[in-house]
Amino acid sequence: MSNTFTDPEDSQLVADAKKAHADPRDVILYNLGIGATEKELQWTYEGDDEFAALPTFGVIPQFAASFGLSLDWLPNYNPAKLLHGEQYLRIRAPIPTSGELVNEARLMEVLDKGKAAAVTTIVETRDKKTGQVIFENQSTVFVRGAGGFGGKRAGNDRGAASAANTPPKRSPDAVLEEKTTHSQAALYRLSGDSNPLHILPEFAAIGGFDQPILHGLCSMGIAGKHVLKTYGAYSDIKVRFAGVVYPGETIITEMWKEGGKVIFSAKVKERGTTVLAAAAATLVTDNAKAKL
Repeated sequence: MSNTFTDPEDSQLVADAKKAHADPRDVILYNLGIGATEKELQWTYEGDDEFAALPTFGVIPQFAASFGLSLDWLPNYNPAKLLHGEQYLRIRAPIPTSGELVNEARLMEVLDKGKAAAVTTIVETRDKKTGQVIFENQSTVFVRGAGGFGGKRAGNDRGAASAANTPPKRSPDAVLEEKTTHSQAALYRLSGDSNPLHILPEFAAIGGFDQPILHGLCSMGIAGKHVLKTYGAYSDIKVRFAGVVYPGETIITEMWKEGGKVIFSAKVKERGTTVLAAAAATLVTDNAKAKL
């Protein structure tokens, strides 16, 4: 299976994006990046009997492939006007803490939103030796100023990946809050997203922000950790990025358990701003655990 996804005509850029790997250092760095502590040895010490990646680690191996797909065919495309809108991660096999992985990426859906284009890509991350799919990621980005090309405006139903996940009209069943550190984005970027928006004040200012902002996928990881701590393992997780977190602010995750699904939202305590919406995770059932 090792040659299934290679193509001798690939450029070096494409070849590199297809490749990925996991090792204990990558896992620990990611876990620390979303707030795991030195007391949580199952997430921060490779020698622990229960050493594991936090579930949202699944967004990391696919990152270069997903965001490496060219979008310059869109009208008036400007990468500075790209916003990460939604992320869906499905965990289809036990998460490895070491090994070679390979990504297969393709365009899934392109919507004409008038003043913007909404582009959804799908990436399958496989074990290079066996070909088994470990992760499936669907990433939606909005490109401001790139609409008006005459495409369809409404997307297809993609199940859990596009669910509205409206919170019930009752108080949350569980609430967890976590204060991020001022160096949270500086640490998280080492897991693969080196966008200067998250580290350079002058670049953040161009984007209209007072200071560098926390990665949306970092906020997703923190909220996903809260769901895991409260309700246990999940097989998929989806979020819509509704606002920004500044490093040092406190993330509050509100959760509602609806059968086998946990609907959740996240907001910034200091400003009362919603940062994750339309979000949910599907809990792993006993039968599914046995299959894994």
